Amino acid sequence: MNADFFMLSFNNLRRRRLRSWLTMIGIFIGIAAVVALISLGQGLEQAITAQFQEFGSDRIIIQERGLQGPPGSGTAKSTKLTESDLRVIKKVDGVKGAAGIIVKTAKVEYKDELNFVFVFGLPQSPDEKEIISFFDVEHGRNIKEGDRDKAVVGVRYTEGKVFSNEINIGDKINIEGRDFRVVGVLERIGNPFDDSAIMIDKEAIKEIYNIENEESMIHAKVDNIEDIVKVKENIEKELRKSRGEEKGKETFQVTTADQLLQSFSNIFAIVQAVLVGIAAISLLVGGIGIMNTMYTSVLERTREIGIMKAIGAKDSDVLTLFLFESGLIGFIGGAIGVAIGLGLSKTAEYFATIQLGTNLLKASTEPWIIIGALLFSFVIGTLSGTLPAMQASRLNPVEALRYE
Repeated sequence: MNADFFMLSFNNLRRRRLRSWLTMIGIFIGIAAVVALISLGQGLEQAITAQFQEFGSDRIIIQERGLQGPPGSGTAKSTKLTESDLRVIKKVDGVKGAAGIIVKTAKVEYKDELNFVFVFGLPQSPDEKEIISFFDVEHGRNIKEGDRDKAVVGVRYTEGKVFSNEINIGDKINIEGRDFRVVGVLERIGNPFDDSAIMIDKEAIKEIYNIENEESMIHAKVDNIEDIVKVKENIEKELRKSRGEEKGKETFQVTTADQLLQSFSNIFAIVQAVLVGIAAISLLVGGIGIMNTMYTSVLERTREIGIMKAIGAKDSDVLTLFLFESGLIGFIGGAIGVAIGLGLSKTAEYFATIQLGTNLLKASTEPWIIIGALLFSFVIGTLSGTLPAMQASRLNPVEALRYE
């Protein structure tokens, strides 16, 4: 029986091919937009989550409170972290080790070209180097203790995306008037900021900027990840004590890696919901289009409905037939929209990888996205056709047969 309804609905739509396609436009545009946004959003979230997992969930990050933008960007208006803070953190119970990093926006020159990039000053002592081991070198070697004139660069330098000329191992770059020889290239991290960074010895960056007692950020590693919340609270307590600050008025902030990830997830969920909400407006328009088409179909087929009832069709049969038609319009429109949406998201992923050099923008093609979109479009179509279908099922067969 359902197969008969399906074939009748399909044949009716095929006879009105142009109108059916025009009706589907609103559906597949909306579904395509929703699928593309959700696919890219899920892919981005998965990529960033993977990066946080590589970074390590046993890390605690200490920064200046009120820091605006990346450390070293010069927009922070707060009390600087110091080497004294680093010593205090290292002594906190539960802290396995801690290391301070200095980050500055530096003027970098190469073959008469000038650019401003972020330069990281990393400690080279064995115990501190282990804490910041999340920077992996793909080619060449890492900087080591005593390398005051050596640098490791991000992968974008070797691709000619920071300077027009590619930089290779052995080349010299000038940072704030001081020459450094490139000894290594970092693995691709996936975002232009990190892939354009330069790593040098911490003592070298101190000499360049005449820094005596300053840390841009401090990374701490805990002994036991299950105690990370308690260790975080202990760090806050000891820093308040050493800096003479009251609770709630700290000039620093202590955050776990999981907290950073959760903050990102919350913000991203809100942004994604807004974007999907905007895209869903076209689904509403598509639903109204289906309703309009089905009302027109009822008027055109009034005599046909009368004949169906006259030969024994029940009200429920007519209702089911029209619901099948509207649901089929929604489903086919949804299927086309899913294909277009996945194509758009894959295209965006391709251009992000090729043009921007980032692997963060990935298109997620999880089955629930496809199945959910198809079911949603079918439901939208069915609901939009409910009122016209009810009107068709209630037609009086005698009056319908008289309709011209």
